[in-house]
Amino acid sequence: MSTQAMTQRPLISILDADPEMGAGLSGDARELARRHAVAIVHALPTGPFDFPSPNGESAAPAVGLLVLDGLITRDVELAKRSTTELLGQGDIIRPWDDEASLEPLPGSVSWAVLEPARVAVLDRRFAAVAGRWPSMLDMLVQRTIRRSRQLSVQRAIAQVPRVDARVLVLLWLLADRWGRVSPQGVRVPLALTHETIGKLVGARRPSVTTALGVLTRRGLVERTDTGWLLHGDPHEALPELL
Repeated sequence: MSTQAMTQRPLISILDADPEMGAGLSGDARELARRHAVAIVHALPTGPFDFPSPNGESAAPAVGLLVLDGLITRDVELAKRSTTELLGQGDIIRPWDDEASLEPLPGSVSWAVLEPARVAVLDRRFAAVAGRWPSMLDMLVQRTIRRSRQLSVQRAIAQVPRVDARVLVLLWLLADRWGRVSPQGVRVPLALTHETIGKLVGARRPSVTTALGVLTRRGLVERTDTGWLLHGDPHEALPELL
């Protein structure tokens, strides 16, 4: 797998880049946190990516990397099958932990940037500063729990018998996070390939292609230049597919 270089940028205020991190803060406290809770940002170009391992414990970020924008995938391959996790704005990731995550199984973990992304390095200095405001730490914990819950839902989706139902549930799950309501329906601006969708729902690419054809003919899903357009009410459509 090729390695892309990270482009380092100046320090940024985490509250400016991710205002939700300042939830619970107001007035002088928010302004103080905005000035002091800063982090180095790296720009990630599209393509496969090897995140460098920290050089020693002192160099390891205390929290991890905060995804500011873009789209990143984490693929886990085991027994010639793979599954994908989709990551975006607000997610906390620790790629270097993957080195031992599959031991002693004969598997592998790989990362890729689907859309140009930026990540903020939440290092030990940031952790010490953020510790002054418990609400910031609360938000970091909420982000990690959210990721865990999303993976649980994705795992449940993979157990649904019909692939077309899996794909529809997945698209509405993605719409809940990335979707935008429009007069035509709910737009999901994620240009995911059939192969990526397959890895997200635990199905082969040809099966996903067939499933999307079924959903399109039923008027539930429409492909657009930037992603997907969802129609109707999933609570009404799903019982007919299960």
